[in-house]
Amino acid sequence: MTHDRTPTQPLDRTVAVSGATIAYSVIGDLVDTTVERPPLMLFGSPMDRTGFASLAARLPDRVLVLVDPRNTGRSMRDDRSAAITVDEHADDLHAVIADLGVTPVDAFASSGGALNALALVATHPGDVRILVAHEPPLAALLPDAIQIGALCDAMLSTYDASGFGPAMARFMGLVMHLGPVSGDVPGPDPAAFGFPTDDDGSRDDPLMANMRGGGVMQPPVLEALRTAPTRIVVAIGEESGGPDDGSVAGRASHALARALGSDVVVFPGGHDGFLGGEFGQFGKPDEFAVRLTEVLDEN
Repeated sequence: MTHDRTPTQPLDRTVAVSGATIAYSVIGDLVDTTVERPPLMLFGSPMDRTGFASLAARLPDRVLVLVDPRNTGRSMRDDRSAAITVDEHADDLHAVIADLGVTPVDAFASSGGALNALALVATHPGDVRILVAHEPPLAALLPDAIQIGALCDAMLSTYDASGFGPAMARFMGLVMHLGPVSGDVPGPDPAAFGFPTDDDGSRDDPLMANMRGGGVMQPPVLEALRTAPTRIVVAIGEESGGPDDGSVAGRASHALARALGSDVVVFPGGHDGFLGGEFGQFGKPDEFAVRLTEVLDEN
């Protein structure tokens, strides 16, 4: 599959919400959407819309809505250092859908964005027709949740004391770890990943604001998800491991699927499978787009 979307000038829009302004872009004409092919929202968290450029280019047959989550990209908020909860993010997504004026939508949400999308479905079940939740890091569903929570607390303590670089090194150590967490997971040298080693004094990083909000440790409202009209597809990368030996996000995806009485759906690549060079990461965007289209078109 190639970049065969006809170049279209995105329509950039904003919607005001409590304490923030959420920015999003529409690619295509909303009047072309139908019940069978509603707008397809693409979002992560804290990753902004730019991370979906490669995937969007490979979905020429859909009207797309790319969202910048609160405090990232073009979206702003009044207090950039305070915690952000998944419920706040879900309310923001609900506001975007209401502003679109088209309901329900389809959604592909990855990582933290998948956490927010699950909260959206639980609280506003009529908003989403099909949700492809790609590797939600729901640590609360894992048997080693307490240990993971302790590492998240240590990460935030490191951030508060030493700044972005050392905290991100601890984060990378956790997300790269395979299998259950039994103790401390040391992070790599920050410089090895291009992270700064000096503390510039800022404390407004969106990932750390999400971590402070406790989203990965907040159990989903499973009964609300089971009874929602939304078809929920739990997606996992082929490189993310199994239910016992995978990454935190991979193991959590298996656990969520079991809790919902379904199976995971395997996608190409790993956690970054849809990236085509964004942020210096290369997944398998051609194959990923084909698989996503197949899943969305299933009856």
